[in-house]
Amino acid sequence: MEYDEKLARFRQAHLNPFNKEPGPRQHEQRAREEAPEVASEEALPELPPGEPEFCCTERVMDLGLSEDHFSRPVGLFLASDIQQLRQAIEECKQVILELPEQSEKQKDAVVRLIHLRLKLQELKDPSEDEPNIRVLLEHRFYKEKSKSVKQTCDKCNTIIWGLIQTWYTCTGCYYRCHSKCLNLISKPCVRSKVSHQAEYELNICPETGLDSQDYRCAECRAPISLRGVPSEARQCDYTGQYYCSHCHWNDLAVIPARVVHNWDFEPRKVSRCSMRYLALMVSRPVLRLREINPLLFNYVEGLVEIRKLRQDILLMKPYFITCKEAMEARLLLQLQDRQHFVENDEMYSVQDLLDAHTGRLGCSLTETHTLFAKHIKLDCERCQAKGFVCELCREGDVLFPFDSHTSVCTDCCAVFHRDCYYDNSTTCPKCARLTLRKQSLFQEPGPDVDA
Repeated sequence: MEYDEKLARFRQAHLNPFNKEPGPRQHEQRAREEAPEVASEEALPELPPGEPEFCCTERVMDLGLSEDHFSRPVGLFLASDIQQLRQAIEECKQVILELPEQSEKQKDAVVRLIHLRLKLQELKDPSEDEPNIRVLLEHRFYKEKSKSVKQTCDKCNTIIWGLIQTWYTCTGCYYRCHSKCLNLISKPCVRSKVSHQAEYELNICPETGLDSQDYRCAECRAPISLRGVPSEARQCDYTGQYYCSHCHWNDLAVIPARVVHNWDFEPRKVSRCSMRYLALMVSRPVLRLREINPLLFNYVEGLVEIRKLRQDILLMKPYFITCKEAMEARLLLQLQDRQHFVENDEMYSVQDLLDAHTGRLGCSLTETHTLFAKHIKLDCERCQAKGFVCELCREGDVLFPFDSHTSVCTDCCAVFHRDCYYDNSTTCPKCARLTLRKQSLFQEPGPDVDA
């Protein structure tokens, strides 16, 4: 009881003079403070029993919240003590709930609460001492300078307040997190997996059940169940495993196994780790469709056209490598985003299949094929001189191996009219002549008749 009376006198003596005119009791208290000798705390008169402990709403603001210095962030109350700041924040929140809605006093209290929280965040997350580069579990984190507030921490699943918080981004897998969450990361960088083992899971949703995971998240090992107690189990359609809500945000991604087996491009829910892995692998040519699903070319007509265009581009490549004008014009750079198109005609990436499904890949390859053929057959005399003449009919225009009406011998690379080649025989006449010539050279001479 004695402590409450002293606290009431302290609040009365420290009311903001700008909020209210001082009453007679405050005049008496001020005169007592100006006296040469200050009376002891035991000599202070007690409050009248009929007077309430708090006479106005301003006195409700505990811990000095009604003081003017709270309007300035640099003068916050007990700014060096995190525990005291948290207590002040709770007191200010309680005051906001007690004050009338949409009142000026409530708005002022909200502003003071914001200042308190900003100061608390500065004490908890100082940005000036943070290093620019952090390396953890093969992640290479760089400190971000962006003040955007649209990012979300991949570890704690909360918003990153760029104005007051320090945050990092991994340059390999684009993992984002607060600086305070760096030491809590337990998953290695997905980029390392892509570099060492670049392959897809080609079984459609290979589920093994929660019991095989011991009813725990496949990534963070937190307890999960299908009933949502203690945490909801969410299945990743790519790995078939179950994850908690912190590791599985219901992100959508195209599943490679469903594409190559069912030609199904509908996005499905995947975990955060699988989403980053699929994003890094989307442009890597690791799918050999002829081995995985050879019947897909019979089902999708666009893939047959794309395969023929790729085969023609491979036949055009020797012309450009030996042509000075083509090298100066850098024609092969037309396919710099799909470098594997000038290396083979078998490997595909998921991005290739996505573009083939939408029709963009067929259109772009047709334009590139037309540009290459125009250089070889019309623009460059050197390339024109490397054409062929049908050795069966010896008639017609100059032939090139990528023409649609020609056939090419796989042994000697001779070029013929398709009709001439199939009308005569299925054996290349040039190869037959070469075979006969070799046989005549190695044939033993017969006995001398005169002898």
